[in-house]
Amino acid sequence: MQRRHCLSAALAAAVAGCATPPLAMPPPPPRRPPRLRPGDTIGLFAPSSRLQPEHVARALDAVRSLGFEPRLGRHVLAAQGHYAGSAEQRAEDFNALWRDGEVRALWALRGGAGAAALLPLLDWAALRADAKAVIGYSDLTALLLGLRAGAALVCFHGPSAVSRLTPFSAAALQAVLMQAQRETVLTRSPEHRRRAEAEPQFRERAIRAGVAEGPLIGGNLSVLAALVGTPWAADWRGALLCLEEVDEEPYRIDRLLTQLQQSQGLQRAAGLVGGVFERCEAGPDSTPMPLAEVLDRQFASAGVPAVYGYSFGHVRDQLTLPLGVRARLDTTAETLTLLAPAVD
Repeated sequence: MQRRHCLSAALAAAVAGCATPPLAMPPPPPRRPPRLRPGDTIGLFAPSSRLQPEHVARALDAVRSLGFEPRLGRHVLAAQGHYAGSAEQRAEDFNALWRDGEVRALWALRGGAGAAALLPLLDWAALRADAKAVIGYSDLTALLLGLRAGAALVCFHGPSAVSRLTPFSAAALQAVLMQAQRETVLTRSPEHRRRAEAEPQFRERAIRAGVAEGPLIGGNLSVLAALVGTPWAADWRGALLCLEEVDEEPYRIDRLLTQLQQSQGLQRAAGLVGGVFERCEAGPDSTPMPLAEVLDRQFASAGVPAVYGYSFGHVRDQLTLPLGVRARLDTTAETLTLLAPAVD
């Protein structure tokens, strides 16, 4: 995968140039952005892989369909090899949109690879002086976790702007970003329940029963693992660690989870929440190793409440997870409940 091959080089550059390190771990209480209102302006930026004009047009339509006004970064159609322009161009767009007083949220156009290279180039003083929602997933895990570590921001693991929003994804996004509810139950997609009958990667199950509470943290497993040892690494002590993956064979997932276990210890999490690991079964030329066997063994070994099959990841129907917000996992009730608003 291009994401996997490109991320190591990007992280090396990020750490070498990190003039303003993040705040010390563990992170302070989360800083929630103001809730979005109809007509608010959302900035669109390209932090990772290059885009085509039709991608941008689709994202503009998506923003308007949700009742917001889009504002494009200057360099969203720039290209440098695989990336959407140089790291400096991509960071310049992010910083400019953040400093724009009319922009109330920043939405990544897409993921791919390269977001980690932006981290040392961000205007950390501006990030710590204001709070805005940042939305995305996949490669955006690097940026979301970096902003959580370095500016204590609540960030939103949800669809990218070029995603074809389903009614479920749109409603989930709006519920978290536009409603300052004290408690919100994040429900599983009805489509995923139907697909689970024939597709095992959508089957929800409790791997280890129990109830656990803690702030949500996590994202794409490969990207999260690649951040280990950098200033931007996630701290999941006492947290509900949420993980998803795509296009990785089970033996690679086993290796990535072993890395997390050996670097910080999965048992330090309050609970483990697996999303959908899409297209992650062993290929025809690989030694058979069932994905469920790997996940069940690794998750169970942590000794904390653990589940698999929640509606987030590289899937059409996506929940929006507010990273940094305290939540409760109840494996018996099959619920994941936000215990505080994600926005002010």
